[in-house]
Amino acid sequence: MNQPATATKEIFTLAEFEQLAQNCMSPMAWSYVTGGAADEFTLRANVEDWQHLRLKPTILVDVSRISLKTTFLGQSFESPIMLAPTAFHRLCNGEAELATVAGANQSGAGMIVSTYATESVESVAASARQPLWFQLYVQSDRELNRHLIKRAEAAGCTAICVTVDTPVLGARNREARSQFKLPPGFKLPNLEFDLNRVTPGRAVADDLLAPTLTWKDIEWMKSITSVPLLLKGVMNPEDAVHAAELGVAGIIVSNHGGRNLDTLPSTAAALPRIAEALGGRLPLIVDGGIRRGTDVLKALALGAGLVLIGRPYLYGLAVAGSEGVARVIEILKAELQMAMALTGRTSVAQIDRSLLWD
Repeated sequence: MNQPATATKEIFTLAEFEQLAQNCMSPMAWSYVTGGAADEFTLRANVEDWQHLRLKPTILVDVSRISLKTTFLGQSFESPIMLAPTAFHRLCNGEAELATVAGANQSGAGMIVSTYATESVESVAASARQPLWFQLYVQSDRELNRHLIKRAEAAGCTAICVTVDTPVLGARNREARSQFKLPPGFKLPNLEFDLNRVTPGRAVADDLLAPTLTWKDIEWMKSITSVPLLLKGVMNPEDAVHAAELGVAGIIVSNHGGRNLDTLPSTAAALPRIAEALGGRLPLIVDGGIRRGTDVLKALALGAGLVLIGRPYLYGLAVAGSEGVARVIEILKAELQMAMALTGRTSVAQIDRSLLWD
């Protein structure tokens, strides 16, 4: 399904990658990657609300040297841009997550590998040259969760991100219309799951989720984990405060890319409210709708320490494999550097709320 690698240096925006990717994917795979929940209000708001925020530049600052380097949870990153966990990379490219991590290495970006990866966490970790974290979809079998956490740690993952916003799947109408199912030969090596066990008429993930997940389970996972544990999918400031009281390492402000519960606010709207409620008690990450370097800048100004991208690098993966992934990240990094210089900021540490108009 993939076309020959495009001359990626001739692609200048993430929007161009999205346009090109559709012809590089099957209609079923395209609907899975691009679709959101129900009427997709949240999916659209995730992109639009970053655009509505206005920047307030500071002039006459020496910006001849711009550094994107940052630290988060004591780990060093070449830039504050990291690859979000996304499932089934083999739908986009035959080299799957191995192409993704190669692109991340090339462009100096960290990556979060999904429980639903089509390559094992060990194989991705063996290739990673930047920080690699593991995203956990909690299973109904507690011992399997323990095994997954310990397996990720043994592979070299330096944080565990527990998805907490998906006890069940939302109304993914676009995905349902395409009659989405994984092609023959696909495997989920992190789960060693036999896809033939999927209940007829249900999505794969329906049989791989734990609707019984509660705060007690988070407390248990935190007690057995030797690396930082973060919660992915926090949108309610009250939940963020609860997480801080429980002692998790950090929070990922996310509405699952608008794929689960429609009419949630965008993450651009939720992030400042969560940051205000926490008052600095927990480090924050945000995902959802990031398409420009100015979006990254605004997310950092609103309190995020790192920013995740999801769909854009999958489009890059579909268009040109590892080179496409690398180019997507390089575009964002270059745009972020420009935006920092044009607003008078020379380091990530200098980015704060004063950069935005009230």
